[in-house]
Amino acid sequence: MSGSNFVDYVKIFCRSGKGGAGSTHLHREKFVPKGGPDGGDGGRGGHVILRGNKNYWTLLHLKYARHIFAEDGENGSKNRSFGKDGGDKIIEVPCGTVAYDGETGEFICDIQEDGQEFVLLQGGRGGQGNWHFRSATQQTPRFSQPGEPRKEKTVILQLKILADVGLVGFPNAGKSTLLSVVSAAKPEIADYPFTTLVPQLGIVAYRNNKSFVMADIPGIIEGAAEGKGLGLRFLRHIERNSILLFMIPAEEVDIQQKYEILLNELKKYNPSLLEKSKILAISKSDMLDDELKEEMKKNLPSDVPAVFISSLTGEGITELKDVIWAELNKPSNQIIEISHAPIPVSNQENEEEMEEEDFFPDNVSSDKAETDDYGKMDWDDWDE
Repeated sequence: MSGSNFVDYVKIFCRSGKGGAGSTHLHREKFVPKGGPDGGDGGRGGHVILRGNKNYWTLLHLKYARHIFAEDGENGSKNRSFGKDGGDKIIEVPCGTVAYDGETGEFICDIQEDGQEFVLLQGGRGGQGNWHFRSATQQTPRFSQPGEPRKEKTVILQLKILADVGLVGFPNAGKSTLLSVVSAAKPEIADYPFTTLVPQLGIVAYRNNKSFVMADIPGIIEGAAEGKGLGLRFLRHIERNSILLFMIPAEEVDIQQKYEILLNELKKYNPSLLEKSKILAISKSDMLDDELKEEMKKNLPSDVPAVFISSLTGEGITELKDVIWAELNKPSNQIIEISHAPIPVSNQENEEEMEEEDFFPDNVSSDKAETDDYGKMDWDDWDE
């Protein structure tokens, strides 16, 4: 997994910029004996912003850029000169990226569209210069406002790929073979389990130049919720799918039992997945005759449409496309509202790749605000 270019999970440390301090300055000019205060305001600190980018497909570009720091705002100066605002730090992410708080696991935002932006961390406001605090009774204020401090946060970014149909099944059920037959995708195919190690996407052509997107994820086995096999790591990629296509090979003795096992594993991961439309495909059916198929239909689940297919001979592929397209065009599948539950942070160690370097460097800390010769007053001392 460490050598794969498909990265769907990163943990980054973000820090916004601090606001620049206001200036404490008294005007000095020839022939102007009492110029009064003219200290300018400090600049705003830079924001940390998430932005969707349709040209990105994975989080690989963030794998080795785990520390995102925005620029600090500059201090104000004399002649009521404002400090320069700190530059914002924009994090480009693929559409379908979900952000969570790295400490609590709480949901932060979901980037679904190209160009969509969300401010992860606000930059600190710049402090006001002493020019703002002049009055009839205090004509030469010798104090100013400091800039607001930086904000820091650890953020978990998870990519949930966007597809219409998600393939669910045990290893060696024929999922990758089906994807290679119905689309131009070329997933790795072999006669041993867990050939597919990362999700694969394929665009399936349909009648009248129509198409839909199919996602193939690594196979799951009984006990995947407890970490067996590849666990449930990649099930996040079918959370956005309208339809779940369960694939069970015809060679299984009890198809109903295998189907229930898969449903149970999905329920342990996210119970809302069971509310999606489901289709059952009996793969490798080229070894069955018509009489045996009719006998097997009696023992299939009655609450889902079932199709006998064979990726080798092409049997049932067109019928499967028709069933999928009919399900996709149902009104209930047109709009999908996803509820993002908090993620269990205690289990995130399984997601993170082993790294030798410490994630937080020793020098990552909030710097003390600069102080002028005159006193500074905290933001809490001022009314908004």
